[in-house]
Amino acid sequence: MALRLPSARLGQCSTRPQVLRTPAVRGSSAEGIPTPLLSTAVAGLAAMSLAVAAPALAEFKLPPIDNDPNRCERGYVGNTIGQANAVSDKVLDLRKCNYSGKSLSGKTLAGALLADTNLSNANLQEAVLTKAYAVGANFTGADLTNAVVDRVDFTKASLKGAKFINAVVTGARFEGADLSDSIWEDALIGNEDVKRLCSNPTLQGESRLGVGCRGK
Repeated sequence: MALRLPSARLGQCSTRPQVLRTPAVRGSSAEGIPTPLLSTAVAGLAAMSLAVAAPALAEFKLPPIDNDPNRCERGYVGNTIGQANAVSDKVLDLRKCNYSGKSLSGKTLAGALLADTNLSNANLQEAVLTKAYAVGANFTGADLTNAVVDRVDFTKASLKGAKFINAVVTGARFEGADLSDSIWEDALIGNEDVKRLCSNPTLQGESRLGVGCRGK
């Protein structure tokens, strides 16, 4: 059975602009500042507050696929710096690459773009997938034993029969993913991840027991 990790309480940044409260004034000044200048300053601060908040609301957009003809070969090397936070000197763009049946064991694929990548039956034992973007990727039958599956986006990915034995799973997304026959033996799974996994209708039978879902 998978082990549950306590949910981390992360600080949350509000995107609502703060309200600057000023003393009520009549006609002339507040603390020696003329009313027109005070009004202009308040308006300027409000605009700055909205400008700072705007990036947080921006929609995530992927860059064009790297046109390097050897880009898929980089998957066999992986990232060499910034392993924990997926910071690298260059984006690891492995979208639509074919690693079916190949070995990427122990590779650091932190921050990798894996959308629509074929990793079916691939050996990903002890791989580091921190912040990987794997939307629509094919992990059917992949072996992720002892892998670090931290903040990975598996939206609409195929994880049929994938092995997460003793893997660390935290902050991942599984909306629309196919989890049929996936194996979670001894995996360390965050509490919120357990909830997301158990709410996926494709997680059935032994897979649900492995994750630690309650009820049917």
